Amino acid sequence: MSDDNNITAYKLQLKERILDTAMQAFIAHGIRAVKMDDISQELGISKRTLYELYDNKEDLLYAGVVKHRGRQEQEMLRLASQGHNVMSILLHVYKKKVEELKMVAPQFYEDLEKYPRVMELLAESHRHNRTRMMQFLHKGVDEGYFRQDVDYIIVAELFDAIGNHIMTQQLYKHYNIELLFRNLVFISLRGICTQKGVKALDDSLMKV
Repeated sequence: MSDDNNITAYKLQLKERILDTAMQAFIAHGIRAVKMDDISQELGISKRTLYELYDNKEDLLYAGVVKHRGRQEQEMLRLASQGHNVMSILLHVYKKKVEELKMVAPQFYEDLEKYPRVMELLAESHRHNRTRMMQFLHKGVDEGYFRQDVDYIIVAELFDAIGNHIMTQQLYKHYNIELLFRNLVFISLRGICTQKGVKALDDSLMKV
């Protein structure tokens, strides 16, 4: 991939346009269905220009995942800095995720496994998020939303097991991914909630 320090402001802007266009296409149609030719034609640029900025499709996908993860990180930091409690942050993220899932073609998830660099990036991100999730769960206990008599290391393992089962068994091919995610959140989370947490969760889920 090109070094951003060595390209013009115009090409930096074009690089972002290419990235946004490619990710929209990947999400809507699946990754393998979208060709580099399709992206260059959509933007009205030559393939040579496209390949000057991104060496291949995996570079595009990798950059898109990095950008998306960065936005998620900034959103979490913004909510935390504004003093939101654990449950309000969790429900905000849940609603945003549901909106995202409505736009993602099931084929996108299957295609991801064909790109090892991206899968390693996602695995690294998951390891980082595991640490954050443990902190998040314990903060929820302190705030009275989550139960104190639960081993949250085991809970985290169970969350992972459910998510992995959905992906490895490709349940998204048989069930609506939004419905799968809703049930994952509802079943996994409600059981660790206090009465206060259950009420907050149920009230929110009724509005989604």
